[in-house]
Amino acid sequence: MKSRAIILLLILLAGLAVIIFGVKKEETSRISSTVGLEAPEIELRDGAGKTYLLSEFRRSVVFINFWASWCQPCKDEMPSIEGLYNQLKDRRGFRMLTVLYKDDYEKARAFMKEQGYEFPVLMDINGRSARSYGVTGVPETYVVDKRGVLREKVIGPADWNSPKALSLISSLLQE
Repeated sequence: MKSRAIILLLILLAGLAVIIFGVKKEETSRISSTVGLEAPEIELRDGAGKTYLLSEFRRSVVFINFWASWCQPCKDEMPSIEGLYNQLKDRRGFRMLTVLYKDDYEKARAFMKEQGYEFPVLMDINGRSARSYGVTGVPETYVVDKRGVLREKVIGPADWNSPKALSLISSLLQE
């Protein structure tokens, strides 16, 4: 009789552990970025030390790209990001935040200058922003709408100057 009670208790404890683990896992997934939900806050810094928060850009469509100067797919994607930036940099309601991922700021700025790129480059303070978005590698890009909702998540390089990408951003700007 005692062994049955012990087995029942063990089964109950195992069930509780599964429930607790499941809830913990659900809480963790809410921290990373999910299309259709509010985009995680980010805290970035430019070369002059100015801090930028995503929440400061409400009412703007925000293009966030995590990249590194040592990353070949990132380098392949850069001309299209520069093209997107040049097309939309003066458009009211559009912000571009490119974020260095595990890279040296001065080395990245030298790369930018050498290539003639002018889009803004920001640093991720202690890697917190990349962690909050669940970045696992680069390039990774996120498009946030004017209400702060993540509308697009692209892992890997993309053509950001393509009609499809421009249509997505234009439609978000018109909302």
